[in-house]
Amino acid sequence: MDTVFDAPVDPALVKRSLAGSAFGSVWLDGERPEYPTLTRPVSCDLLVVGGGYAGLWTALHAAQRHPDRRIVLIDAHRIGWAASGRNGGFVEASLTHGRENGKTRWPNEIEQLDAMGLENLDGMEAELSRLGLDVQWQRTGMLAVATEPHQVGWLEESAAEGDGTFLDECAIRAEVHSPTFLAGLLHANTCAIVHPGKLAFELARACTDAGVVIYEHTNARALDSGTASIQVDAGPATISAKQVVLATNVFRHLLRRNRFHTVPVYDYVLATEPLTEAQVQSIGWRNRQGIGDSANQFHYYRMTEDDRIVFGGYDAVYHFGRRVDPAYEDRDETYRRLAAHFFITFPQLAGVRFSHRWAGAIDTNTRFCAHWGLAREGRVAYVNGFTGLGVGAARFASDVCLDLLEGVPTPRTQLEMVRTKPLPFPPEPFASAGIQATKWSLDRADHAAGHRNVLLRTLDALGLGFDS
Repeated sequence: MDTVFDAPVDPALVKRSLAGSAFGSVWLDGERPEYPTLTRPVSCDLLVVGGGYAGLWTALHAAQRHPDRRIVLIDAHRIGWAASGRNGGFVEASLTHGRENGKTRWPNEIEQLDAMGLENLDGMEAELSRLGLDVQWQRTGMLAVATEPHQVGWLEESAAEGDGTFLDECAIRAEVHSPTFLAGLLHANTCAIVHPGKLAFELARACTDAGVVIYEHTNARALDSGTASIQVDAGPATISAKQVVLATNVFRHLLRRNRFHTVPVYDYVLATEPLTEAQVQSIGWRNRQGIGDSANQFHYYRMTEDDRIVFGGYDAVYHFGRRVDPAYEDRDETYRRLAAHFFITFPQLAGVRFSHRWAGAIDTNTRFCAHWGLAREGRVAYVNGFTGLGVGAARFASDVCLDLLEGVPTPRTQLEMVRTKPLPFPPEPFASAGIQATKWSLDRADHAAGHRNVLLRTLDALGLGFDS
């Protein structure tokens, strides 16, 4: 059975729309702050490895907790250059990659997790305001939309359980004018949208204002805890630290034990040129909610402050061997598919062109949300596995890391979610075979009114199932 996104789209329209697009994230296009490279040995109380959201929030909150401590943050490239500068800018309250995923895995904690997630979102909004950080924050809420008849029932069930407000076909198309929308589910208060690049750059500014020292182009190659302090090999220099937080996302982990817990899955995104006023009026979307459709292979999209549409998702591509490689990013086949799906969603925008196309690797684990741990006699904390919903959850994760290092139980560290870890992925070739079979099965489910085959039902029973 075909889905709405299997409809044919004029190849010439797609080709023309992508012809002038620049390869690179729209969020990283323009001036950005620069920080020095470490060239001499240094010592510190806390070293944070990774200049994305998790690392930046960790360094900032550590400086707020202990203003007298020397805190150093390093990144192998630039602040915010990886996932933190390439995502859609959806700041979700959920800490568990959606309520359904959390309820399935931690049914006894889901109410507490939901409350903590909303508290984290509210706290993030208040903190950004208090620090005067310009991140283009808009608390617009989130719309889940049904684009296939069987998805309408899913949204109705969620609304009946108190998880959002159901919008029928007339109501959802009054909000956003797309012929693909059959129904919607509005979460009015559990999502904000931001400018992802500005969020990273402004957090870095707040860190330096709080006394954190930041070094870019400083790669942590190895970690040695054989002395009183932890020695980190950072190329031409060595960093001696009393404690370390590893916030390295999808990249090769400095702790060997963690190298099978995540895999890199590539996500692809397009951004349009700024829409004209007439084009904006043609699609409605006056309330500028974030939008995600309800398929297994789902799309996400939002409006920017300058009236672009950022449109991503659907293809999630894993490459054999767990490699993170820039060569995987400029994938013409995927960009053409995304462009075609964009014009199916908004046929009234047939004249629009895309200004940017980009991709990035998502750190995915088998439970689809973050996991934590301690190593080296409790002196090293780490977090990984956000699976694409880390913009908001990274702030919560940073406080968990700091709590773990302090060694005093808190409501955060007592969560089963924090105390347990996901099952690791198997080695190759089994990892690739399993991931590709799962992806094929998810696509088949989308083409079979949501019915999950034996593989997906087995994964669900093992706690490894995926819900978008």
